[in-house]
Amino acid sequence: MRERRGNGPRRVGESMPRLLGRLGASATPATLEAVFTRWDELVGAELGEHLRPVRVDGRALVVAVDHPAWATRARMESGQILARLRELGDTPIDRLEVVVERT
Repeated sequence: MRERRGNGPRRVGESMPRLLGRLGASATPATLEAVFTRWDELVGAELGEHLRPVRVDGRALVVAVDHPAWATRARMESGQILARLRELGDTPIDRLEVVVERT
């Protein structure tokens, strides 16, 4: 495929890595797709009911939980969650940060 020149229209997939770099995100579009569209596959249905991805911050995946008990469980299972994320593709994410957001 040839490289595009100029300011004309381009496919979103061609622009995403550059845009993410400008925003300071180190995650690839594939990583973001895995995190935000395959969440239940990564964490399981039970944990997925209480845990949601918020953002990728450098090499950390920031997640929110609805109760401190679920925060503890998410931290305990962070190794398995990150391992499943790595199975879905190359990712710079190497840690899980958990925040409690009560509703």
